[in-house]
Amino acid sequence: MDSDERRQQVTGFVIITLPPSENPSLGKTIAAFTLTNDDVFPQSLQAQQRQQEQDQNFQTTQILTSPPPPPLPSQQNPQLGFSLSRLFFDNPGKLLGFLCLSLLALILYSSAFSNTSVELRNSNNDDDEKPQSFIFPLYHKLGADLELKLGRFVDVDKENLVASIDRGARGNQKINKLVAANAAVIDSSSTILPVRGNVYPDGLYFTYMLVGNPQRPFFLDIDTGSDLTWIQCDAPCSSCAKGANPLYKPTRVNIVAPKDSFCAEVQKNQKPQNCETCEQCDYEIEYADRSSSLGVLARDKLHLVTANGSITSLDIVFGCAYDQQGILLNTLAKTDGILGLNRAKVSLPSQLASKGIINNVIGHCLATDVVSGGYMFLGDDFVPNWGMSWVPMLGSPSTEFYHTEIVKINYGSSFLSLGGQYSNIARVVFDSGSSYTYFTKETYAALVTSLSKVSEVGFIQDASDTTLSICWRAPFPIRSVMDVKQFFKTLTLQFGSKWWIISKRFHIPPEGYLIISNKGNVCLGILDGSKVHDGSSFILGDISLRGQLVVYDNAKLKIGWAQSDCTKPRRFNSLPFFEG
Repeated sequence: MDSDERRQQVTGFVIITLPPSENPSLGKTIAAFTLTNDDVFPQSLQAQQRQQEQDQNFQTTQILTSPPPPPLPSQQNPQLGFSLSRLFFDNPGKLLGFLCLSLLALILYSSAFSNTSVELRNSNNDDDEKPQSFIFPLYHKLGADLELKLGRFVDVDKENLVASIDRGARGNQKINKLVAANAAVIDSSSTILPVRGNVYPDGLYFTYMLVGNPQRPFFLDIDTGSDLTWIQCDAPCSSCAKGANPLYKPTRVNIVAPKDSFCAEVQKNQKPQNCETCEQCDYEIEYADRSSSLGVLARDKLHLVTANGSITSLDIVFGCAYDQQGILLNTLAKTDGILGLNRAKVSLPSQLASKGIINNVIGHCLATDVVSGGYMFLGDDFVPNWGMSWVPMLGSPSTEFYHTEIVKINYGSSFLSLGGQYSNIARVVFDSGSSYTYFTKETYAALVTSLSKVSEVGFIQDASDTTLSICWRAPFPIRSVMDVKQFFKTLTLQFGSKWWIISKRFHIPPEGYLIISNKGNVCLGILDGSKVHDGSSFILGDISLRGQLVVYDNAKLKIGWAQSDCTKPRRFNSLPFFEG
C-alpha cells in the first residue's frame, strides 16, 4: 500500500472559487487534477503532460459542463501498458491498415441497411406545408413504332384552326402541319406513378394521370424532351388516334384565355398579333421526327396520390390536342397523349413547383426487363443521398432541354472522335421521349467501324432486316442480347474532365445499345444523329437510359444517375461521416 502511494504523484490540483453572494451569475472557477503512474509512461510523455497541466493552471476562467475524467487505473504489469498514438506513429503501416479496415466495416454496415424502401420524408400529417413528392408507375407500350420527340412550338396556320370550342369545326380543310419542316430543332422545346414500356418492340414508356372532375385516367408517354403535357380531346377531334381511353371532353370553362401567361409561353414562336376577339389559346407543336400536334390550352383538375395515400388536387394547364399528324398517330394507338417533363414554365413539374407542391426535381428509372416497366417521381424525396454521379446542366443554347457536356467517349478501350464544331467537347441531351440513342455523324461512323470487328467471330450484316440501320445475323441462334453480349464492348461517356480519376462516367453496356429483332438478328440501337435536333448533339434515348435512376434537379441545375434495378424507389442512407 505504501509502495502504491509513493508511485502515484499529484500532477494537478483543484481550485474552486465561489461567486460573490451579491452576484451569483459570475459562476465559479474549477481546475482539474489527475493521478498518474510514473512507471507506465515514458519520461518524455510525463514531462509533456506536466507542461500541459501547468499551462492549464494559468487559465483564469474555465467552466466545465461535465465532470473531469477519472484517474487512469494502475496496471498490474507495467510492461503491458501502451499508447495507441505511440503504436500507430511508430508503425505507419498498422495505422493505414486500421483506417482501411474501419472504412470497409463502415461501408459494409451502411450497405446492409441502404436498400430498404423509403417513405416520404415529409409524410407527417402536421407538415403539410412542405413540398411533397409523387411516384408514378411506368408501363410498356405494345406495338409502337420508333419514336423521337424533342418538340418545339411553331407558328400556327390561322386560316385552318378549329373554331371556338363550343361552336364546332370550321370545315374540313387540310392543315399545314410542317410549318418549319426543314428547320433545325434548336431554339426551344414544346410541348409516385409506375412506368411501363420497353424499347423494342414497344417503342416507349408511359404512365397514367387522373384528370378532370369526375377524375378519369389518361395514359401519357413520359417525355423529358417536351414541355407541354397534352391529351387527345374531342374539340371536336379532326385527326386523333384511337388511344387507350375515351377522348378528353373540355367545356367552355376549361379553355384558357389568350391573355393567360401560359398562352404567351406556348405562342412564343408565333408571329406577333393582336386579336381582340380571340377566345382561346391555340398552339402547334412540331417534333424532331416531323410529326405534329395542334390544339388549344385547357385548365382542369389534376389528382395526384402521395406515397401515404392522400390525394392532392390542383388546377393545371395542358394541351387539348385535336389534330395529330405523322408517326405520332401510330404511337398514340395505346396511349392518350404526352407528359411534358422538361424545364419550360408550362411543363408539369414547373407548374407544380411554382405552386409549392414539389421541389422542381424529376426522376425516372426504366427497367431493363419487360415485366416491370419502372417508375417515375416528381419531387426530391426519392433522390438517393449518395451513390449518384452528378454533372451540371447547361443553360444554353436550348435552355429547356436536359443537356450537359461530354468530353470523351470510348468503345471498350478505343477512343471515338466526338466530331462537331469542337472535337474535344460535345453536348448530350437526355431524352426519355426517344426510343433509341443518337450519335453525331463522326462518332457514329467511328463506332460502326469498331463494331465491324464482330465479323471476325462470325457475325454477318443482314441488309434484309430493316428493323434498324444495322443488323447482324449471329453464327448461332440467339434469344436475347445476353447471348451475344460477350462479343461487344461497353460504351463509356466521360463528363467533366478528361482526367479519369475526377471525371463522371455514364456506362452503356451492350444491352444498352443492342436489340434482338423479330428475325432473330442483333441490331444496333444507336443511330446517325446528323439530321436530328441540331445535328451536333448526342441524344440518350430510352435504350441507353434503362437500368439507371436518372434525376433532373432543376432547383440545383444538375443531372445525376446511378445504376438501379428500377423495381421500386429506394434511397441509400448517408454514410455517418457525411451526415450533417
